[in-house]
Amino acid sequence: MPFFDSHCHFDFAEFDADRTQLWQRAVALGVKGLLVPGIEPVQWPVAQALSRALPECYFALGIHPWWISKIATDPLALQFYAYQMSLLLDDDKASNQPRCIAIGEAGLDKNIDTPMGQQLDLLDWHIDLANQFHLPLIVHSVKTHNELIAHCKKNPPLYGGVVHAFNGSYETAMQLIDVGFYLGVGGTISYDRAQKTRATVARVPLESVLLETDAPDMPLSGEQGGRNSPENLPRIAQLLAELRNESLETITASVWENTRRLFSLA
Repeated sequence: MPFFDSHCHFDFAEFDADRTQLWQRAVALGVKGLLVPGIEPVQWPVAQALSRALPECYFALGIHPWWISKIATDPLALQFYAYQMSLLLDDDKASNQPRCIAIGEAGLDKNIDTPMGQQLDLLDWHIDLANQFHLPLIVHSVKTHNELIAHCKKNPPLYGGVVHAFNGSYETAMQLIDVGFYLGVGGTISYDRAQKTRATVARVPLESVLLETDAPDMPLSGEQGGRNSPENLPRIAQLLAELRNESLETITASVWENTRRLFSLA
């Protein structure tokens, strides 16, 4: 049964010592692909290089909300970043094995000091690029689901997207699905305190769910403080199967198809 980690920061330094060995273990457990999100322009070539070094590793291009304050975001800088993106995408397509399959990680976060107006402007920038390049959008949303929904109704990502590390109510989940998003489900559902999220993922249409680890972050319950890993993806799938009272085979087959559909994978 194949698994795809739709959100894994596998390029982070936490994996430098044993990345190849860890990936081999993950593959042995059935993990057949992972997606490395973009976080800032200087990291984009690193993610691309990793995608060429590891079979079935893909990458995205974007500016994470936490990095907005660390880079220039004036119109000229954003124009240059967009040009960088286009060059990387052209190079990726010329390789005959395209590995860039999304724009992001973009988004909104009320836990950071960056003004919400500036965050919304950068979200629009990402949406416009995703639409221009015909790619889905990876979204980080912390305490901003309502703002995200309202904004995407005005400026929709035409090729869909995923709200990664989803946590929220069933009603919010269905509104996100209605504006074209999949829901990224990860280790949060292993925590007893996450009752609202657990109840939500038990009810939403399985056709709108992706699996993720967010490794090295978002460890499973009982492993707080440790390094999360794509090796944990089958455990997350099993937890989701138990919450939904469905077989692991059903979960795996459906989520694999969801992943292929959103990211246009062969």
